[in-house]
Amino acid sequence: MFKKDFFKITVLSSVLFLSYNCSNSSDWDPNDTLVNNPQEPATVYTDDQIIEMTQKGALKYFWDFAQTNSKLARERYHTDDPNNDANTVTTGGSGFGLMTILVGIKNGYVSQADAVSRLTTALDFLKTANRFHGAWPHWINGNSGNVIPFGEKDNGGDLVETAFLAQGLICVREYFKNSTNSAELALAQKADELWKGIEWNWYTKGENALYWHWSPNYDFQINMKLQGFDETLITYVLAAASPNYSINKSVYQNGWARNGAIKTSGSQFGIPLIVNHNGASGTVGPMFWSHYSFLGLDPRGLTDDYVNYGDATSNHAKIMYQYCLANPKGYQGYNAKSWGLTASYSRNADGTTGYSAHQPNNDLGIISPTAAISDMPYTPTESMNFLRFLYNENYSKYIGVAGPYDAYSVQYNWVTPRYLAIDQGTIAPMIENHKNQFLWNLFMNAPDVRQGLIKLGFHSSFHGF
Repeated sequence: MFKKDFFKITVLSSVLFLSYNCSNSSDWDPNDTLVNNPQEPATVYTDDQIIEMTQKGALKYFWDFAQTNSKLARERYHTDDPNNDANTVTTGGSGFGLMTILVGIKNGYVSQADAVSRLTTALDFLKTANRFHGAWPHWINGNSGNVIPFGEKDNGGDLVETAFLAQGLICVREYFKNSTNSAELALAQKADELWKGIEWNWYTKGENALYWHWSPNYDFQINMKLQGFDETLITYVLAAASPNYSINKSVYQNGWARNGAIKTSGSQFGIPLIVNHNGASGTVGPMFWSHYSFLGLDPRGLTDDYVNYGDATSNHAKIMYQYCLANPKGYQGYNAKSWGLTASYSRNADGTTGYSAHQPNNDLGIISPTAAISDMPYTPTESMNFLRFLYNENYSKYIGVAGPYDAYSVQYNWVTPRYLAIDQGTIAPMIENHKNQFLWNLFMNAPDVRQGLIKLGFHSSFHGF
């Protein structure tokens, strides 16, 4: 995803030295918006309280600040400019939002009836929104359902964003499919129909690989092939799982796995890399590569013909942690409590601000909270230490109306009071997966998903295939 967002996210107008307080989210009523009612926390929070507040804060992004008509996720929410892109819906972020709302239902943060009503509105909107051979565009106008071009030639289907959305749709279907409630059963059927209408095999353009984009005006001119290791694994899994538009295993082998070239014997900090991180030059890429595909796809013990994805994702997180401890560029604020690099809003040494895919070979001194928080299944101790740092030591600096702000830098005494859907959207699902494997169990037990994984040669001892 960063391949495009790096160039297209709107550059911020000035350096922000703003801090916003948040009310005690453990008392949050999801039907209320608390932007204008900030309070300082009265006590030092327990770990359980911090986890609950973190998940509730992430849910607020997709509940309080959803696009008003579609009820899907806005691309961004700026507390200093709330109307910025108010009607720009993000497809992938909306998929993460569906999964976040399921976490909210499960934990009693929202009522099931209210959530079903909201999810029904969202899925009805998706049914009539622009689609291109079944794939939705990266951005959608939340009022009209029309594509908002992400770039001159990026005005059609975005298969990767669509995969992130489909991951959420399948979880919605699985959660409600056995309900005896008519509204819930209808919701499951809507999710099933939307997922089954995606023409995955069209996006091979007749080759043994999947391609990211297709435009009715520019065809496949962007020509971006999906190759591992990055965030796009889920796209191949769902393409193989499709009952109507499936791909062959050779597409996966040649495209994602690059006929085995995805493997590496390299290491960092004495930790095996396992996989070649595309464009990372012998180290690891941004942390979201080990998040986006794995909100539903359980990496633990998951192997294909080439690699063990449990090792690949957990080692990715461990290497990122060790890199921040080593801190080769000597930035202030990198330590065992403050760590994690991924794509987020950013600030450069010259004071300019924007968006960047932070990683060891693009380290700008910026910590993105979603990185360490969403690593919870991989590095539970280190991730919890980070959350304590945010909530018990720096609440007034780094916590806002929807949980931790998108990015901060101790080096530059900078924090942006802003949020991005794709960053907030991985937090609640990955914490819940750490707690009880909730979304992993929903997704991995879906019959079509299991069939797709088997087709591609995957094995998972935990799930029995």
